[in-house]
Amino acid sequence: MSLLTLFITAVGLSMDAFAVSVCKGLAIKKITFKKAFIIGLWFGGFQALMPLLGYLLGSQFKQSVEAIDHWIAFVLLVLIGINMIKEALSKDEEKTDDSLSIKNMFLLAIATSIDALAVGITYAFLQVDIVPAVSFIGATTFTLSAAGVKVGNVFGMKYKSRAELAGGIILILIGTKILLEHLGVLSF
Repeated sequence: MSLLTLFITAVGLSMDAFAVSVCKGLAIKKITFKKAFIIGLWFGGFQALMPLLGYLLGSQFKQSVEAIDHWIAFVLLVLIGINMIKEALSKDEEKTDDSLSIKNMFLLAIATSIDALAVGITYAFLQVDIVPAVSFIGATTFTLSAAGVKVGNVFGMKYKSRAELAGGIILILIGTKILLEHLGVLSF
């Protein structure tokens, strides 16, 4: 996997966490570096942990599905992308909450990183060097989440749905690229 593809994947995966960070920034009255750091650490940590767990899980049954692994990667990434787009276009208002409690942040970190678990499974099929990949994903998510807190505090909800929409489109495009490369249509 090229560095550019990894970067684009990391940004795509980070968009859910960025969107939630924007909501946190909107809810928190006084933003401090410590609060932004805590939010970034939760989201970045889980965005690194979940693909690692997915990779370990995918490695267990990689041999059984090797002939169709590109289709599995494509379907998982497209489904995740469609779900992100659907959330972005939804008119449902999300409740803003300024709590940084362990329970609250744990649940948000899990919710925003489930898609990264599926990506980790596809990484097992694609034989990606997992430690640098998850480190890069975690660092990217940390940075975007910490920045999202400030963006939310300054600009409010204006960019939340755009971030989710962009993330969904990115994941669908990466899934399509994986499938087309495996079928021999593209060669990057």
